[in-house]
Amino acid sequence: MSKEEHAAATLSPITTAELADLAIKTIVDHKGLEPVLLEVTKFCSFADYFILCSGGSQRHVLALAQHVEEALAQAGVKPLGVEGREEGQWVLMDYNTVVVHIFLQPRREFYNLEDLWSEVPKTQID
Repeated sequence: MSKEEHAAATLSPITTAELADLAIKTIVDHKGLEPVLLEVTKFCSFADYFILCSGGSQRHVLALAQHVEEALAQAGVKPLGVEGREEGQWVLMDYNTVVVHIFLQPRREFYNLEDLWSEVPKTQID
């Protein structure tokens, strides 16, 4: 399924940029650590943005995921899938064109997605 077909199958009431902005705002508001926005549009067939952040503990990782899911649900957007809630080490939330990765810091360092996607435009969020 192409990115366009995938998007048409899961129509969102907000734009991709608005969805990414809301997810980032929610992460920042709930003290997510070192949030980064990767613009993968030209490098990835299934998403436009990856959002990466860390939590200070497993509880924080899970809370961040819950806050993101609730904020986006209030905007009328539900995830296609969420993985990693059981462990709280790395929660991956698939919102079609936006994929949110919330890591426990050692997992983030181990998988180092920022370096894996080093050629894509990256925005550090303060």
